[in-house]
Amino acid sequence: MGVLKVQTYDSLVERMQSAEVTYDAKRLFQVWKTAQEAYKDEQHWTGLPLMEHTMGVFEVLLPYKPDEDTVVACILHHLLQCKGWTLTDIEECFGENIRELVSGLHLLSHVTLRDRRRSVEDLRLMLLTVSDDIRTVLLVLCDRSFLLECLPRFSEEDRKQVAQDVLQLFAPVAARLGMYKLRYELELRAFPVVYPHDAERISEQLAQVEKQYGRSLADATKKLEKYLENEGVHVSLEMRQKKPYSIFRKMQQKSLTQVKQLYDLFAVRVVVQTDAECYQVLGLLHKVGRPVANRFKDYIAFPKPNGYQSLHTTLALLPGMEDESLFVEVQVRTVQMHHDAQYGVAAHWMYKEHGSAVRALQKVQLQSVLSSQQSLEGEEETNALADHIFVLTPSGEVVELPEGATPLDFAFQLHTDLGLSFRSATVNGSIVPLDYRLENGDIVEVLKRKTPQPSSQWMQLLKMASSRSKLKRFLYAQDRPRLVAEGRELVNIELRKYKLPLLDADLSILRICDGMVLTMSQREDLLMKIGQGSERALPLLYRLKALEGMLPVKASSKRSQDGQRIQGKKNGAQFEIEGDVPLPTRCAKCCKPAEWPHGLLMGVIGRNGVVVVHRRECGMLRHANTERTVRVWWPNNG
Repeated sequence: MGVLKVQTYDSLVERMQSAEVTYDAKRLFQVWKTAQEAYKDEQHWTGLPLMEHTMGVFEVLLPYKPDEDTVVACILHHLLQCKGWTLTDIEECFGENIRELVSGLHLLSHVTLRDRRRSVEDLRLMLLTVSDDIRTVLLVLCDRSFLLECLPRFSEEDRKQVAQDVLQLFAPVAARLGMYKLRYELELRAFPVVYPHDAERISEQLAQVEKQYGRSLADATKKLEKYLENEGVHVSLEMRQKKPYSIFRKMQQKSLTQVKQLYDLFAVRVVVQTDAECYQVLGLLHKVGRPVANRFKDYIAFPKPNGYQSLHTTLALLPGMEDESLFVEVQVRTVQMHHDAQYGVAAHWMYKEHGSAVRALQKVQLQSVLSSQQSLEGEEETNALADHIFVLTPSGEVVELPEGATPLDFAFQLHTDLGLSFRSATVNGSIVPLDYRLENGDIVEVLKRKTPQPSSQWMQLLKMASSRSKLKRFLYAQDRPRLVAEGRELVNIELRKYKLPLLDADLSILRICDGMVLTMSQREDLLMKIGQGSERALPLLYRLKALEGMLPVKASSKRSQDGQRIQGKKNGAQFEIEGDVPLPTRCAKCCKPAEWPHGLLMGVIGRNGVVVVHRRECGMLRHANTERTVRVWWPNNG
C-alpha cells in the first residue's frame, strides 16, 4: 500500500482540481472538518485510521471523475460508525442525497458471503437493487478495491474471505454495470489469494506463451497498424493478453488444461473515430486474416444490457503470425465506446454535461441492467428482489425484509423468541413506534422482555405472513388448555347424538386416527383444532378406528316421507329445513348453534346457496333479509 496523496484539506483540493472535479469550496471544507473531528482517534476494522481509509477509497474513486455529492459521501461514509451521528443528523447537515448515499454505502459494505442465507446471485442482485443511484454501487466497489490493498494487514482467513467476496460478488457486479476497468483491478488482486496454486500455474503457462509468441505478436501488431494506415484509416491499436482470472474461469467452463487451447487468449483492440470506420476496419481485417466461423458478434447494433458496444471477431494467420493454431480475438470500437467500456454506467457523469438528462439516462440504463438480469455465468436468474429492503443488525448482519416491514417483522425474522419477547426497538439510535416503516440501510436494535408477552394486536402490524404464522401458533399454544376443552365438548356432543361412549381421560377413542397411532399430545392437537374451528368434530369421528361400523353411512341429504323436510349435515350438525329443495348448511360462528345446549333455530340463505343456521335469539338475525330466512329445526323437533 503506497503513501496516500491526500493528508490535508489543501491536498484534497489539489487532487480534485487535477482530476477536474467541480466542487463548492465552503461545503467541501465543512465536510473535511466534520470528518476530521468525527474520525479522530477512530480506527477502521482493517486497523487503519478511519481518515486514512476514507482517503484511500477517495483515491480509487477519483479516476471516475465523481460529482461533488459522491465525493462528500465518500468522505463521510464512516459517520454512522461514530458516536452521536445518525442518518437524520446527516440529512440535516448535508442534505437528503448524502443521507441516501451514506445509508446505501453503509448497508452494502456489510454484504458478504460469510454466514450467508441467500444465493450468491441474490447477493449480487442485492448490490444493484438497494439503490437506483449508481453512485452508491461505485462507492462500494471502490471501497472493496482499496480493501484489497490492505490485505497484507489481515489474517490468512480474513484475506481469503475478503478476496472471495470480491471474486464472487463485487467483481461480477462491476462487470454487469460495464465497469470493466474496475472489475479487472478487483480480480487481479483477489485471484491469487483465493486460488494461489491455480494463479501460479496460469502465470507459468502465460510466461511460456509470452516467450514463444511474444515477438510475433508484437510484430503482428505493427504490421496490422501499418496496413490499416495504408488503407486510409487512422487507428489506435493495442495487443493484449486475456486476464488471469478470466483465463481460469474459461478453462474451468471448457475443461481445458492449457491456456494455449483458448480461442481468445490474445486480443487486438482497434480504436477508431466513427461507427462507419468500425465496419470498414472489420472488412479489412477479414481480408488480411482468416475469420473463424461463428465467432463474430456485433455489439454496436445490439449492445449488451450494460451499454457495452464493440465489434468482435476471431482471426487466424494474421500478418507476422504463421502458426495456424494461434487465434486472436479482435475488438473494434470508437473512442467513445472504448471509454464507456472501461467505465461502464459510471461513464455518463464523467462527461462534461452534468444535466438532468444525463442523470435520467444513468437511471434508465441501470434499470435496463436490472430488468435484463443477465447473469455473468450465463445461468438464468429466477429470484428477483423487487419490493424488498435490506436493514442491518447492530453487529452488521444484513436482514432482508419486504417493503413496508416493521421492527416487529425484523425481530421475528431474526428469531421467533426475539419476536415473541419484543419490548421496543431503536432505529438508527432512536426509539420508534411499533408501526414504523423500515427503510434501506436502517440499523435496527430490538430490546426484549425476560419472558414472552405478545399481543394479538400485533397481527395487524406484522407485514410478513411467516411472522404472523409464528405469532398465531404461540397465541394458540398459550390458549391450548381452553381450546382442548372446547374441542372435547364438541366431540362429546357428537358422540351423545349416536349414543356412543364419551371421551375418557386418556382420549382412548382418538388413539388410532387415519390408520396412525397417536401420542397423547397428538390427540390433544386434534381436539385443539376442533376447539379453534379449523376442523369439525363429526368428520373426525369417521376417521377413528375405534368407531368403525358404529356410525351411520354418510349421506349428503335425506328426504322425509312427506317430501317437505330436508336433512342436511354441515359442521358436525344435522338440521331439517322447510321446503323441498336440498340446501347445504353451516353453523353461524356468532352464536354457535351446534354447541350444547341446543335451542330453537333459524336459517338465512346466503348468496352462494348455503343456509347459515343461527340460534333464534341471535342478534345477527335482526340485520337479515326476511325474504332469505327459512325455518330450521333439529330432527324430531319439527
